[in-house]
Amino acid sequence: MNNINNREHYVRRLVAITLLLIAAGLLSYVIWRLDTEPRTDDAYVLADTISVTPEINGRIIELPVRDNQAVKKGDILFRIDPRPFELALGKAQATLTALDNEIKLTQRSVNSQQLGAAASKSNIDRAKAAAQQATDTLERMRPLLSNGYVAAEQIDQAETAKKSAQSQLKTAILDADRAQAAVSGVDALVAKRDIIQSEIAMAKLNLEYATVRAPFDGNIIGLRISSGQYVAAGHPIFTLSNTGRWYVVANFRETELANITPGHPVLLYLLSDPSKRFHGVVESIGSGVFPEEGGNDVAGLPRVPRSINWVRVAQRFPVRILVKNPDPAQFRIGASAVAMMSKDAAGTAP
Repeated sequence: MNNINNREHYVRRLVAITLLLIAAGLLSYVIWRLDTEPRTDDAYVLADTISVTPEINGRIIELPVRDNQAVKKGDILFRIDPRPFELALGKAQATLTALDNEIKLTQRSVNSQQLGAAASKSNIDRAKAAAQQATDTLERMRPLLSNGYVAAEQIDQAETAKKSAQSQLKTAILDADRAQAAVSGVDALVAKRDIIQSEIAMAKLNLEYATVRAPFDGNIIGLRISSGQYVAAGHPIFTLSNTGRWYVVANFRETELANITPGHPVLLYLLSDPSKRFHGVVESIGSGVFPEEGGNDVAGLPRVPRSINWVRVAQRFPVRILVKNPDPAQFRIGASAVAMMSKDAAGTAP
């Protein structure tokens, strides 16, 4: 009887030891698996977004989209009343046409002034020649007066002719100066033309801004206005998410980051449907987070808590994971997810 009891006691001890060894082995395997292929359920879905903001002021006359609607790249999101900008464009174009006509007329006047200045220069040349001839005639006649070949009256007439020719020369020079000074130009008008052309280009650009189109495939988020609303330039009116690129931001413990590198394959699933698996790849690892306890400065001095926790909780850092072939029907910004690092990103749900 004692032998039977001893045998049963031995068997129970053997089973207990075996179970303990199996539990230790499983625990070691789980720890090894978590260290080499970490996972976290502290994850959420993210997509790139933009704030749809008008570039111009105006009243919305067309709003063909609604909140949460999916749109394609190039689809019209809304249109602002283009009439003020059409009028501005028409006015600038009419001003340019009038200015071009003014430039033509002014150029004709300038050409006439230039011809007059050229004619005045020719008059100077003639007056110089006449003055030189009168001077030469007087110089030739003076030696003849003493020999009686010419009369004194002829000398007086020659001197008078010389003075008259010199006076005409001075007058011609003054006329030429005035004619040259009167010559204007079209430079100022041409510079004004450049300004008007800039106004035309701006008016055309504003007309383009009056129609706002989707820059990529996405979803409308936070639309709270309707057609007829007056919008101001620079003030966002709703958000557009980019459904062409989905991410999962997973917060992993700092002790697990050593086994996570950019390009690492990841197996993902969403809490909305854990049966579906998605593949992803690590795009980047967060380089810093704001510490909740200590570390920040107050008035230039570091703030250090008076107490320290006996149990140190590992800090978590965000890991950005790019999702491959996401399901547009399931992926929503902020949706809860689970990320599992994997060597081949393949497997089944636990």
